[in-house]
Amino acid sequence: MPGAASEVRFVRVLLTGASGFLGAALADALRAAGHELVLAVRHPQPPPHAGDTMIAVDFTRDLAAEDWRPRLTGVDAVINAVGILREHGDQTFQSVHVEAPRALFDACVQAQVSRVLQISALGADAHAGSGYHRSKHAADEHLLSLPLSAVVVQPSLIFGPHGASTRMFSAAAALPLIPLPGRGLQCVQPVHLDDVCAAVLRLLEATAPPSRVALVGPQSLTLRAYLAALRGGLGLSRARFLPVPMPLVRAAVAIGAKLPGSLADADTLRMLERGNCADPAPISRLLGRPPHSADAFIGAAAAPALRCSAQLRLWLPLLRLSVALVWLVTGVLSIGVYPVDDSLALLARTGITGGLGLFALYAGATLDLAFGAATLLMRRRRRLYQAQLLVILAYTAIITWHLPGFWLHPYGPILKNLPILAAIWLLHETEERA
Repeated sequence: MPGAASEVRFVRVLLTGASGFLGAALADALRAAGHELVLAVRHPQPPPHAGDTMIAVDFTRDLAAEDWRPRLTGVDAVINAVGILREHGDQTFQSVHVEAPRALFDACVQAQVSRVLQISALGADAHAGSGYHRSKHAADEHLLSLPLSAVVVQPSLIFGPHGASTRMFSAAAALPLIPLPGRGLQCVQPVHLDDVCAAVLRLLEATAPPSRVALVGPQSLTLRAYLAALRGGLGLSRARFLPVPMPLVRAAVAIGAKLPGSLADADTLRMLERGNCADPAPISRLLGRPPHSADAFIGAAAAPALRCSAQLRLWLPLLRLSVALVWLVTGVLSIGVYPVDDSLALLARTGITGGLGLFALYAGATLDLAFGAATLLMRRRRRLYQAQLLVILAYTAIITWHLPGFWLHPYGPILKNLPILAAIWLLHETEERA
């Protein structure tokens, strides 16, 4: 196995999945090492750095070697970092993990590409039980059967500030009482993103790299120990745990799998229960040192920002639920739980009377219910929050003009609009932009 010294130099590298969490980090590392990059992404933007080339690829459609062959002109090496944890629409494991990579690898043979690295996953082997692992394994085996200098890279859980799994585990670690699946004894061996990038560079440039390498941290941990290490790194108090019986965990996962953006489903739970550990000696030899341990993942300088991010990820969903309930309950009350005559009397004091008053009452109630449901169900909510802010400001202006006494009411019905406006603005500003 190669040591720290690089003996083979590649110049032009095609990197698929370059806009993803791992792909973007690999692009930075490759660029810093002096490689010329061809960044293959589904939705190309102007190249982020001078000298980079950005090309469009689609792993749901580019399923034949002929689709890839023109893109490999002048390419010395290929790194495939495309992967999906869950299937969605036309993004299936079969197309994204199996058919498109096979076509790419076959085209690499035709183009005589000097080195191909496949970013697979630890656990993608003949005994895999999840669709994610089985599909990765199928592409891995195809690559290794070809007359190519190829390496299958199998990282464990990757820790990086912008990684989806890191955000999920950090948010869990920030809880005052951390729920554990069972007793939290599942085996994990997280590896730092910097170590993964450094190892990939060594494998790319080595004269005779191994065909398959597990990238893991220096020691295996229980899930409980990993969450405790993350909590300590975030600068929070000692972890307190709540073991949850596995039948309840499976039921919660089944519900959570239906929520937008959730990483939890039966497959991910199955992968966690199987364990995610391997011998750290190969990555240590690649790096010329042991990989970073979990208790050193979060440096003192990075802890405040990561702690804030974890706490926001933890409490923003509760804030969103609270805002949704305000709209839903207000709508239900307006429909008739609160006396309709009293509601119409209030509207009359603003100059809205008769049939127009009845229409305004039920139209407002319908809008409130729609806002509440959309807050819970919509995937992209920035426009929704903007509409909510405008409606609340309009209500507040109308009441201020026609019913100014409500500002002096001891229950503060209008003053309470101020924290609600602040809450919705916070949700708007932390919402991912489309």
